[in-house]
Amino acid sequence: MATHLLKRRRGLRICLCLSSLLILVAVIMILIFTIFKPKDPSVFVHPVDLKHFQVLSPNSRGAPLALVITIQNPNYASFKHRNCSGYLKYGDTIIAGIPLEQRSYPARSTTDVTTTADIQTHKLIKDPNFLSAVEGGVFNMTSEAKLSGKVRMANIIRLKAKVYLSCTISLNISAFQTTSTCISKLKLWSLISKGTLH
Repeated sequence: MATHLLKRRRGLRICLCLSSLLILVAVIMILIFTIFKPKDPSVFVHPVDLKHFQVLSPNSRGAPLALVITIQNPNYASFKHRNCSGYLKYGDTIIAGIPLEQRSYPARSTTDVTTTADIQTHKLIKDPNFLSAVEGGVFNMTSEAKLSGKVRMANIIRLKAKVYLSCTISLNISAFQTTSTCISKLKLWSLISKGTLH
């Protein structure tokens, strides 16, 4: 009789523990998607050192364009992505890759990322609209990238994540000025098991 009672108590404790765990997970998920609702990051692209940027440099098939990408993370969770790359397009032609090394973005922070796009000038010259754009002093490009990684909150919750970036960049060669407009989208899904994406 005593053994049967002990088994019933043990089963009740296990049941209570599982129920408490499920309630805790539910509360955390509610907090994540309400109070801590994920927000899209703000992104700004700044080509730099334009005085040394020679898009029509003689005897060269490439023109390195230094970039500073500012990413503002408004969330209460940090974000970390793997090595990845984006690209620059002029019209419908991809003219450069943009390498993006693995990096972490702390919660509620602003981070500057430096990189270089090696623009393939021979592809630009083939475009019939490019030379007239250069003569006018301004040419426009678009850029896209996808950052795959994870978000982490308080070292407890870890979710797979992707950030999609799309930017329009306008270079005023004669005035050495640039303007950019970026749209970003953060997507979250399944929980990550321990040991994934350190």
